[in-house]
Amino acid sequence: MNPAPQINPGLPNTSIKQLSTKRIRLRKSLDETKRFIKTQKIGVISLSIIMLFILLAAFAPLIAPYDPIEQDRSAFMLAPTAAHIMGTDDLGRDIFSRIIFGARVSLLVGIATVAISMICGTILGVISGYFGKVIDMAIQRVMDAIMAIPPLILALFIAALLGPAIKNVIIALTIVNIPHFARITRGEMLRIKEMNYVEASRSAGSGALRIIAKHGIPNMMAPIIVIASLTFGQSIIAEASLSFLGIGTPPPNPSWGLMLSGASSYMENAPWMVLFPGLVLSIAVLAFNLLGDALRDFLDPKLN
Repeated sequence: MNPAPQINPGLPNTSIKQLSTKRIRLRKSLDETKRFIKTQKIGVISLSIIMLFILLAAFAPLIAPYDPIEQDRSAFMLAPTAAHIMGTDDLGRDIFSRIIFGARVSLLVGIATVAISMICGTILGVISGYFGKVIDMAIQRVMDAIMAIPPLILALFIAALLGPAIKNVIIALTIVNIPHFARITRGEMLRIKEMNYVEASRSAGSGALRIIAKHGIPNMMAPIIVIASLTFGQSIIAEASLSFLGIGTPPPNPSWGLMLSGASSYMENAPWMVLFPGLVLSIAVLAFNLLGDALRDFLDPKLN
């Protein structure tokens, strides 16, 4: 006689199945991560640069050698030296310290803008695509009105109307970016709701909310992630543009755009005041854009 199968008496069958499912998902995630590292070299480099910026922003008080706001009247516009590796500005403030603390502002604006616009845009797009008819027409006309105005002009108008503050920059950029997520998710929802598994779920009695939560949003995460990564870089450069024009981050808070604005008058006498903030801003935006391209290539089944 064959021995009876050994079953762990401490775990019910349901728990065993759930544990097995979690292990399968974990193994699949590890395999996908290895495939991304192997096939998307530029994406990995970009992600490493982004992680470096995140670490610099998170540990800015420990890394920065000087107070980013404190002025040193004996160190006006000093060229890069061992004491000030990126030099000082026209008020004697250490540029390296201000760049590190400026990363906090850029990442804060990017994270808040992408998170809020992604949530709001996804909700509007899913509702528009699933229900259609009058709801779809009303939402899309509002999105068309927002997209009809150049993004920077619209953000400039909203930020100027609300006043110079970081939260107002986030509000302005969020309004500008919502239509991008709404358009993408609407198109995906129109495609997904015609699938056979959605029809089967609807025939089984599932309501609209369950279909959207179980089938809609999970199956459109790939394009949402790609748009989010690209929007992050756009938000960073938009915040820098608004700060450069004087309606973004208020002084004396360190901001890359604000640093470029203050240094524009000293390009001939102190080029390092423009060079280093501009270089860091360019690298950050390029890293996010390259990561978005890598994610698009990796997540698009047509390209795999």
